[in-house]
Amino acid sequence: MSQFADECQLNARGGDGGAGCVSFRREAHVAKGGPDGGDGGSGGGVWLVADHNAASLIAFKDHPHRRAGNGRHGQGKRRHGASGDDTLVRVPVGTVVKSQDGEVLTDLAADGVRWLAAAGGQGGMGNARFSTHQNRAPAFAEQGEEGEQRWLGLELKLLADVALVGFPNAGKSTLISRISAARPKIADYPFTTLEPNLGVVRTDDDFEMVVADIPGLIAGASEGRGLGHRFLRHTERARALVVMVDLASVEEIPPVEQQRVLLEELGAYRPELLERPRILVASKADAGHLEPPPGALCISGVTGLGLPELIRAMAGAVRAARSDQDRGLDAGSSGDVVVHRPAPAGFRVERADDGAYVVVGRAAERTVALSDLSAPGAWDFARRRLQKLGVDRALARAGIKSGDTARIGALEFEYHDDDEYFGEEPTS
Repeated sequence: MSQFADECQLNARGGDGGAGCVSFRREAHVAKGGPDGGDGGSGGGVWLVADHNAASLIAFKDHPHRRAGNGRHGQGKRRHGASGDDTLVRVPVGTVVKSQDGEVLTDLAADGVRWLAAAGGQGGMGNARFSTHQNRAPAFAEQGEEGEQRWLGLELKLLADVALVGFPNAGKSTLISRISAARPKIADYPFTTLEPNLGVVRTDDDFEMVVADIPGLIAGASEGRGLGHRFLRHTERARALVVMVDLASVEEIPPVEQQRVLLEELGAYRPELLERPRILVASKADAGHLEPPPGALCISGVTGLGLPELIRAMAGAVRAARSDQDRGLDAGSSGDVVVHRPAPAGFRVERADDGAYVVVGRAAERTVALSDLSAPGAWDFARRRLQKLGVDRALARAGIKSGDTARIGALEFEYHDDDEYFGEEPTS
């Protein structure tokens, strides 16, 4: 079974907020204690955290669900409920998070970067919060808010200093096994490598660089042929490219033509890849019979021919690219992309299929999320807050008429435009 996965789906759900408490002070020698219900705790959030110790998304393949802890309910004597625990979901550095529509939400390109995948619901307020001069003993509290839940797409783009790019069976896996401690699967048939391999290469002066063996590309890879998009995306963050042509091609494809196709596919996928430092290598020099392209470094992964020269060339390109990064000029680094998700403000009015007018918005929905709207003063309190938010005016602009049905959250009521606010106390 493969222990590597570079794309998966994640279902993140924040914890639900705890409910506010309805309670009244009850003590000896206190004839009429006031309300003392505590607030509910907020639910925990689901956070994605880039971790250099995570190497793959395999953990999400069969278990895509991650949920945070719920907030505790409030209690009497103004005891507030504890907040739910956050859930930290560790993903590899280089993980890109997308919505179900394919929109990029964030790029976790540096170790330790965090992103909120699903927010927890707010806790409800206890009845002590609703005490006013007009209603000194409110018998209602606020329900906790449900946590956010959504599906996300995760894609991993490997972080490597050098990417080895070539046709299938060009000798990339043999090369990385010779210059690093990586031990990829090696065989004499195409597409032996179906997942990228990383190897750390150390030079004599203790310089280190990470080299990625990218699965073989074919003509049309930039259009998705041969899993081209999945393979090509691992080249995006590389500081330098080693373009490898095969001098012993079974298909007898001239190395110059191999070079042309590979560069064409890289440019079609991401034009900026052609601006990266590039080293042209002709592999299998010990057994090849084809003519290498001009300027190519001839190597053999079997005999070791040309490998010291190749390592020096790669190290030089990586050193230069890292120096450019220090000066803010590194084309191979995407930087730390942070996408902010501010909480949606306000509300909107939509029409449901059955003709009802639906008010959608956090503030309006929380206003009617009371424990008991039939309690004395509860509906009056709710509709005063709705009027203050401007919900009545928004419904009028949307064309609602007296007798029409309106919905806010789980609440459904009949609208009356001749009434002071929204109509009579709802029954549902």
